[in-house]
Amino acid sequence: MDIQQIRNATLVVKYAGKKFLIDPMLAEKGAYPPFPNTARQDQHNPLFELPTSVDNIIHNIDAVIVTHLHLDHWDEAAKELLPKDIKLFSQNEEDATEIRNAGFRNVEVLTEDTVFEGIQLIKTKGEHGRGDLIKLAGLVCGVVFKHQSEKTLYIAGDTVWYEGVQQELNTHNPDIIVVNGGDNQAYEGEGASLIMGKEDIYETHKAAPTAKVIAVHMEGVNHWGLSRKELKKFAEEKGFASSLLVPEDGESYTF
Repeated sequence: MDIQQIRNATLVVKYAGKKFLIDPMLAEKGAYPPFPNTARQDQHNPLFELPTSVDNIIHNIDAVIVTHLHLDHWDEAAKELLPKDIKLFSQNEEDATEIRNAGFRNVEVLTEDTVFEGIQLIKTKGEHGRGDLIKLAGLVCGVVFKHQSEKTLYIAGDTVWYEGVQQELNTHNPDIIVVNGGDNQAYEGEGASLIMGKEDIYETHKAAPTAKVIAVHMEGVNHWGLSRKELKKFAEEKGFASSLLVPEDGESYTF
């Protein structure tokens, strides 16, 4: 298994001989306006260029997984640049319809027992915020990868820590957990987290202490709330730095 952090939530995962692209945001730096009513209204998205060429990213991709349709997970550039016949997985039929309407012809809805080329792809629960934010942010999912030749991988997606994540950990006992950990905020200020912050990541570690946790979706778009530097410092203070990986854009890990 090889996991490469591309930018924000975009990953390339090589698993059991297949290459997956997760939540592609492929536009050039600054192509989109800032998310409204949030921090850094002077900064356009994405905040950084891709660490490698789009051709390198999409070369020999076997399948794409789109956990939900927010711009920083499925953007106009991805719709334009990806081959229209590529295998593409969505979280539900509503998202699948929208993706098909963009011209994609090979779209499948993830379930709890999806199989692709011998690899189990298991749709997992998520909550994109807390309280009223859950409805405002909309439905999201994560995905667990399982194969007899590989460690179990859980990509949690855009979710905060809550009992649903605990249940997925209990059910699947993953070896590798990828969390979207930038503590992105729904509006400028504290208390409106849309995804995991440092305490959520710590809870994830405590719930799966033998797993390696990889924190992505950091400093990629204007409404981020947790930096890589702050997360690393927090992990040192709490004593779980050896279990946590915080990749820079373009960095990859092999397990």
